[in-house]
Amino acid sequence: MKADAGRRYRLYPTVDQEQVLAAWGHTVRALWNVALEQRVHVYEQHRRTLRAMEQCRYLTEARAESELAWLAELPAQAGQQVLRHLDAAYDNFFNPKHPAAFPVFKKRGHRLSVPLPGQAVQIRKLNRHWAEVRLPKLGWVRFRLSRALGGAIRNATISRDRVGWHIAFGVATGIKAAALNGKPGCGVDFGVTASAYVSTETAPRIKPPGLDKRERARLRYLEQRKARQLVHAKRHNGGKYSNRLRRTSAQIAKMKGRETSRRQDFTHRLTTYLAKNHGFVGIEDLRVTSMTASAKGTLQRPGRNVRAKAGLNRSILDNCPGERRRQLEYKCRLYGSQLRPVSPFHTSQTCAACGRVDPASRQGCGRLFACAHCGHEDDADHNASVEIEARARRTGGSVINSTRRRRTVPSPAHGRMRMREAQPATRG
Repeated sequence: MKADAGRRYRLYPTVDQEQVLAAWGHTVRALWNVALEQRVHVYEQHRRTLRAMEQCRYLTEARAESELAWLAELPAQAGQQVLRHLDAAYDNFFNPKHPAAFPVFKKRGHRLSVPLPGQAVQIRKLNRHWAEVRLPKLGWVRFRLSRALGGAIRNATISRDRVGWHIAFGVATGIKAAALNGKPGCGVDFGVTASAYVSTETAPRIKPPGLDKRERARLRYLEQRKARQLVHAKRHNGGKYSNRLRRTSAQIAKMKGRETSRRQDFTHRLTTYLAKNHGFVGIEDLRVTSMTASAKGTLQRPGRNVRAKAGLNRSILDNCPGERRRQLEYKCRLYGSQLRPVSPFHTSQTCAACGRVDPASRQGCGRLFACAHCGHEDDADHNASVEIEARARRTGGSVINSTRRRRTVPSPAHGRMRMREAQPATRG
């Protein structure tokens, strides 16, 4: 049975173990780059495609050479997993239904990670909150048992991010999609000012700031200090980073990692609540990539309001609508709910009471929606969430323009009647 769920835990290696894991991470990155270069070279010269099975033989030969002792220090299972992951990257690229691009080379600053198959690791529980994992060539390493595994381990990945070391297990739980729970549905409008407005609620969900006032001041100070240290390194050290500059960079990374963790915590709480307590969840089928495209333009045709658009892009991505949709897709299956994406076409200009579309109902960028025809007034985001729920309820999740027969009103931009045809959106 293949892995159908993931479990991620905080890993606490000793100082010596941490050095070994860091060396393994750089070896994995180098192996990926060499294997990718070999595949590209063989195809360009001989029009032949290498796969992991053939490259594993070359890897065995390379590990036996004395000049590549650093490669032999990496567990053989990890090297084989890297080549299998490269196979998967190629398969995703050639799959027309997958959005993956061609595999790229990994830079030195890339996140360190070491993949291992499930049979290469062992788990033993120490107590209620702690456990140990046995890694090949390294021994037992402690990790925080924040939740039960809940299945058989199929693979493991050790990685280091801004916060520290983590280990992620691919687990085969065997859990099937739950039956429909029969609860009432809802619509959710993801925004910037209001992080999420649920149609069945009277107040918006506001994402708390990732860093408080004191932490933001500390981060600003560290970034200014890093800028001064970079100038000094370029002028006096030939661009070489000093130990102080590395410490400053590590402190900045730790604070940004803390901000990311808090953002993820809010997202998980929100999506779990929506999937658990509703029969279906209607959301807008947003093109996030197009929404957050840069406005800088080209040298011949420079854009306008570039800094303002960049700030808006950061605000949109800070609310991570794509990640919320990804989490809802699998959580709705677990809790007997349905995810129903609908077209975002004019959800903010459609009256949830009479169904009319009129830009005059939404004056400026305020939070008030006042229908110019029936006089219905509501919070603009709540009105949009009710419209999203109505579309999701009537369409069952098929992405179309609207669920109501919409009447056409004069467009202020042209001063004449204009038909607004449906333009199905695709996921970005």
